Amino acid sequence: MVAAMLEDKYLIKINEFIQDMPPLSVSVSRILELSKTPKVDAKMLNDVISVDPVLTGKVLKLVNSAYYSMPNHVTSLVRAIVILGINTIKNLIISTSVISAVNQRQNENSALNMTSFWRHSVGVGVLAKFLALKQNIDPKFVEEYFVAGLLHDLGKLPLDFVIADGYKDIIALSRKKKLPLYRLESRYLGINHSELGERIVDLWKLPVSLHETIIFHHNIESVQPQFRRLVSTVFIANNVFNKLFPGAGGDYAAIEDISKMLKITGLTEDDLEQVGFDVDTKIKQAEVFLNT
Repeated sequence: MVAAMLEDKYLIKINEFIQDMPPLSVSVSRILELSKTPKVDAKMLNDVISVDPVLTGKVLKLVNSAYYSMPNHVTSLVRAIVILGINTIKNLIISTSVISAVNQRQNENSALNMTSFWRHSVGVGVLAKFLALKQNIDPKFVEEYFVAGLLHDLGKLPLDFVIADGYKDIIALSRKKKLPLYRLESRYLGINHSELGERIVDLWKLPVSLHETIIFHHNIESVQPQFRRLVSTVFIANNVFNKLFPGAGGDYAAIEDISKMLKITGLTEDDLEQVGFDVDTKIKQAEVFLNT
């Protein structure tokens, strides 16, 4: 039986779950603050990262992974920052830190298949980055598309942890009726994963680009104009991945209309036809973000 509208006690538990999420480290918080400063440079970023051995190790592991395919092994943090650029390093740190934080809690009664959920998340990130390159986005901003796709469904995690049994019913209904998961969440729970994602974004004070993506990836009309291309790209990537791997993120909806998003991004159906090429290899390379 599909879950009834959430009782206040469960809403309270969901809020408590979000508030109890481990904070991002002082170093990561400092990097988020620095990223808002137009004058931030490689030295400022190095000064913050270098005093945090764990963060330094993560950055160097990712830089030297198959995801970036560096021709030579990079051992210097400064060199990593210079090679990848400030914006890419910032996004790399945000993504790994957020995933580390949400994965600290284990859920024995999960509605979502977490292996499939993270595969979906990584896959949408990979496709969003691929589609950003198709749009000739400035290289220093391309990684933002990957991170936005990677983290777009964070709001599903509180539902999975707090009301797993009811969430299983809703996922099953999405499978049976081929309806979008977020609409069923709103209908039967009175709240959806995008709205819960907003609370997580606010808790960790994540960048505005992630705020817009996590909250509005199902509601493009509400996106701030300067982020409409980014969020539209994630929307398209999400739909394409759902077509390739239905249900991986818990959503079994038939593919939604993406014509408006194609117009915003300038992408074509021919561009989308190329998306499936070697996608498994690209996802495998990007899974390093889940294990860093």
